[in-house]
Amino acid sequence: MIKEIYWEKALAQSEISISRGSLFPLNTTVINNKIYKSEDFIIKKLDTSKFKKNFVYGPKLNPFSPWEKDLEIEKIGNNHQLILNKYPVQLGHILLITNNWKPQIGWLDIDDWLALKTVNNDTSGLWFFNSGPLSGASQPHRHLQLLRRSSQEIICPREKWFLGIRENPINNVVFEKKIKVKKLNLSNNVESLYKTYLELANHIGLGDPISNEVPLFPYNLLITNEWIAIIRRSKDYKLGFNINALGFAGYILTTDKSNLLYLEKNGPEKLLENFI
Repeated sequence: MIKEIYWEKALAQSEISISRGSLFPLNTTVINNKIYKSEDFIIKKLDTSKFKKNFVYGPKLNPFSPWEKDLEIEKIGNNHQLILNKYPVQLGHILLITNNWKPQIGWLDIDDWLALKTVNNDTSGLWFFNSGPLSGASQPHRHLQLLRRSSQEIICPREKWFLGIRENPINNVVFEKKIKVKKLNLSNNVESLYKTYLELANHIGLGDPISNEVPLFPYNLLITNEWIAIIRRSKDYKLGFNINALGFAGYILTTDKSNLLYLEKNGPEKLLENFI
């Protein structure tokens, strides 16, 4: 039985950080009943009324170097740190960052997978990775993200879809060459996990670390205890929607700029076709 020490620390630190004004949970409202009736997507409206526009002149600061002490959870090995996401989509939204600079657009390395495995042995759920700005990453410093799930919870709304295409061809010609899913066991040795990642990346045309300094295209990863999915991306914004890995997991976030008429008429899966 896993102890979930990191999860408990994340929740405790979240309370402290909110009280100190260091953490800003996203305020959202589920709007499925107005737009979409099925359960394979959860569509939410983001309240942007409390967002402040801060204009920063000069080079953009790296919020992970150093990271805010109020967001700190735990050191992971010698090269990684667990911190809270400053703008969490759920309470206890965790980031696994590299201590020193590594680019988000670069290849994940075996140390990243070892750190992920270390955390997952204690606290698991839905891991996701946005490889750069065109796949939804908001920061250039390397970070993976974890939304904790209990053993009774579904990993994500689209889990059945991903489990289905793991065994059968994708019934969507747009997705067919851009999404690959494979069985995964995160308790396997780290070399096996790293090899699986590189095989999937090569399968959808990203290249490999030996031949290519960085992946040839932006991409998303979704990682669970039982499966891994990789999605090749072309853009992160269209029709008023910003889509990262969570969009493909079945979580669609809308704002006042989102074209809800398009979403209602065509459905969320058709929306996602615009981003690969």
